[in-house]
Amino acid sequence: MKIAENKLFALDFDGVVCDSAIETGLTGWQVATQLWQDMPENMPEQIMIDFRYIRPVMETGFEAILICRLLFEGIKPDLLMTDFTQRIDAILSRDQLDTTDLKKRFGEYRDNWIENDFSGWIKMNPLYPGIGKLLQQIPLSQLFIITTKQERFVQAILQANQIDIIPTHIYGLDRKLKKPQILSNLQQSHPQTTILFIEDRLPTLLDVIRTPSLSTIQLCFATWGYNTTKDLQAALKNPRINTLDTPSLPN
Repeated sequence: MKIAENKLFALDFDGVVCDSAIETGLTGWQVATQLWQDMPENMPEQIMIDFRYIRPVMETGFEAILICRLLFEGIKPDLLMTDFTQRIDAILSRDQLDTTDLKKRFGEYRDNWIENDFSGWIKMNPLYPGIGKLLQQIPLSQLFIITTKQERFVQAILQANQIDIIPTHIYGLDRKLKKPQILSNLQQSHPQTTILFIEDRLPTLLDVIRTPSLSTIQLCFATWGYNTTKDLQAALKNPRINTLDTPSLPN
């Protein structure tokens, strides 16, 4: 398949390229045990099941710490799904937690896991079927990753799966930029290029749609990622959004 030179492909990572929910949940649980001494070392199987269910509303990795705590305290998954932001804000306030510290703890736990058990960490971060082959079809100069994950973790997972990417083409948590802003920057630096953005979170795509300067960005909703049936129904009704059921590059 020949890819047009005037196209740029920007992909989200977790939920589009990598099925990281198990690793994210385990990391969140272990960091939570550092903060709350009443939690057992091993994550109960039911809490992992509930975490995967809630994963579609989670935006940034450190929130896994708080989700695990709330599930341990007995909050019903459906209630957390429908009232996520308020519940997260409430536990941050109640326990006087600092998001910068939580992000640091989350990243440090992952760094230690990678250092001590890299192969085990990689196994908990599998690529979605077909996505590796898809990424290898895209020329290096045209491939970008836009994610809320820290960039070094993205690079480690891609390298372990023999996928090359230019390091500066990974826009992660380290940049402290929202995805619409990153797309705007790419648009300005590639003025003659069509940008195609593949994302599994409907709210992120809607943020792009609400940004007038991004009206020419092609939007694709990855249905295999962390989203709900309700998200899919809304995406299908939106004329700006193309839905993808399997990893592929629309014409």
